[in-house]
Amino acid sequence: MPPADESRATRYTTLTAGPDFRNEIEIKRSRFITVLRRVEDEAAARELVSELRREFHDARHHCSAFILGADRMTQRSSDDGEPSGTAGIPMLEALSRRETAPGVTDLSDVCAVVVRYFGGILLGAGGLVRAYSDSVSQAVDAAPLVTRQRLRLGEIASGFATAGKLENELRTAGVHVTGTEYGASEARIRVAFQDDAESLAGVRQTVQSLSAGACDVVVGATEWVDLSRIF
Repeated sequence: MPPADESRATRYTTLTAGPDFRNEIEIKRSRFITVLRRVEDEAAARELVSELRREFHDARHHCSAFILGADRMTQRSSDDGEPSGTAGIPMLEALSRRETAPGVTDLSDVCAVVVRYFGGILLGAGGLVRAYSDSVSQAVDAAPLVTRQRLRLGEIASGFATAGKLENELRTAGVHVTGTEYGASEARIRVAFQDDAESLAGVRQTVQSLSAGACDVVVGATEWVDLSRIF
């Protein structure tokens, strides 16, 4: 993914960080096993295909599609031996056209691989298109998704005795806390907020109010952050 400040988009939807998500459907005795993985570059997407070729070495097809970047500029697909246009493109369209909110299609940093075990009954071109599209659509519908947003980072220095309480109070006040690091002499609470002057002023006011003026926010760089709530 390009650095946060090089993307035109400020937020998009992706898979929740964690293990691959798998879903299987059967159509006329053919098995379609869909595996979704959150990826950040083409190498990671192609590695998923390679892993599944090894795991399902006896399967006839390992078709794939992936979308990368906040602006979704990189989009690739492969039919892997299925008739041209019956697997990879329908899979890619299932990813690219998936609405994550009414009228919003912003799913990215996702690779989908559909492993097919042929069941002996020909599906025809139209049947294959529907099967591969439905396989990916059903998997995405069931997969855990998260909003990812470009935010300004900040740090709040606090004494050990008050850090835990301050962190909890910040969360309660609606400030997005990404974690706390305990150093040798103080704790540093990491926060993230929208990259504009109004948001910074609001966070600063909240911090100073909760700490009775003892703490302030040191502003850092921008970064992509998985949101635990919607801003």
